[in-house]
Amino acid sequence: MDETAAERAELQRLLDRSMAAAGPHLRDIITDERRLTADEVCERLQGMVLLTMATVTSDGRPIGAPIDGYFLHGRFHVSTGPDSVRLRHLQSRPAVTATHLPGEQLAVTVHGRAELYDGTDPAWVRLRQAMLDHYVPTQGPQFAEWLDSIAPVAAVIVPDKMFTFAMD
Repeated sequence: MDETAAERAELQRLLDRSMAAAGPHLRDIITDERRLTADEVCERLQGMVLLTMATVTSDGRPIGAPIDGYFLHGRFHVSTGPDSVRLRHLQSRPAVTATHLPGEQLAVTVHGRAELYDGTDPAWVRLRQAMLDHYVPTQGPQFAEWLDSIAPVAAVIVPDKMFTFAMD
């Protein structure tokens, strides 16, 4: 967990604002007992977490696909190839929704916009290291070589709303 006290406080405000603006159906499902606090979110979202991220196509359709997510400093970060369709979507239409749903016991959903960055951004150093920590143990040092060779583009999801659900 690398979130500062200020980042955790901002995350808690986001969670509270999001639930306050939620409709009655969602509030019936995500009761106070089923919500995660900012501290709990940060504790649970360690390392790589698989997300389904929806972007918007040029004709306005949502399209979702899996992507590795890393929760760093209270926000989801993702990376993609410089020639990916996903990147074209994000460059033209940065609105996104991403959900971490490992099973019916936990869900974390964020709605917001993707802000793109590349290897020259200080945020890339943290994201790259998180990716190496996850993949080098299973794929070996060649993962780092591959990652650097494709010059990935990364994005941080700047949240407008965030909802959590936990059944434990």
